[in-house]
Amino acid sequence: MESLFKALADPTRRRILELLKNGSMTAGDIADAFDIGKPSISHHLNILKAADLVQSERDGQNIVYTLNTSVFQELVAWVYGLKKEDKPE
Repeated sequence: MESLFKALADPTRRRILELLKNGSMTAGDIADAFDIGKPSISHHLNILKAADLVQSERDGQNIVYTLNTSVFQELVAWVYGLKKEDKPE
């Protein structure tokens, strides 16, 4: 879970996730949406992959990234589990 929170802590990585919610994108298309270098985007994508927030698949010379929504379901379930249960008075 630590890698998940580390990945979500960075605004660039959150913006990448926002882009991917609209559908799969190549690494080049993701990089084109930012004013930072492709090596930096690659680093951010690797952190997102390590946290299992995105999945990648090679398509010829391109790597296509897709949002992994199952991790978000697990995160929501964990957060919901932190909620105090109502106790009868």
